[in-house]
Amino acid sequence: MQKVTAIWFVMTIALCCGPGLAQGQGENKTSDRAESAKAAGQESKSNTDQHAKSIQPFRLDFSLSELEDGKKINSRHYSINLTAGSADEVKIGTRVPLATADSSGLPQYVDVGTNIWANLREGGNELQLEVRSEVSWAKADRVQSVDSDPKHEQNAASRPIVHQMKISGSTLLVIGKPMIIGSVDDSYSNRQYQLEVTATRLK
Repeated sequence: MQKVTAIWFVMTIALCCGPGLAQGQGENKTSDRAESAKAAGQESKSNTDQHAKSIQPFRLDFSLSELEDGKKINSRHYSINLTAGSADEVKIGTRVPLATADSSGLPQYVDVGTNIWANLREGGNELQLEVRSEVSWAKADRVQSVDSDPKHEQNAASRPIVHQMKISGSTLLVIGKPMIIGSVDDSYSNRQYQLEVTATRLK
């Protein structure tokens, strides 16, 4: 009789506790699945935000202006397309032969023209624009020779002199508003050169 009573007692406990244990295990599994789904969603959102942030395209329109007595007399324009976190450049020019020759007797050349390099650096929610520009040109200035030989005088007269200027600067990127990167005065005249840039968001 005591054995039968013990068996009934064990069965009663099993029947009472079984559903509760099963329910607890089910709730734990549901909670684990919810946390996994939440973590996956956060990771996917983070990857999406990072991808979207890394492909912001811009167009930079540069204007290199020449001013005389404060009045603009000449302007040249250049454009660069680049994305946030990258750098690019535009370069145009020619090769000018010099009067001197190298050891092989071949004429030497110098590159003159315009070179503009730009870089967009990411800093939180802002972009920093860094610009380096170099402009050079050759001018055939007559150089007096100490030798009275007409041949030497002719060579001296055709010798080009290369003029060069550099404008560099760094500033926060402002969309749709012209920004002056820098300006320089010509050492041989009352002229001034000014580099300006306007940024446009392409997407």
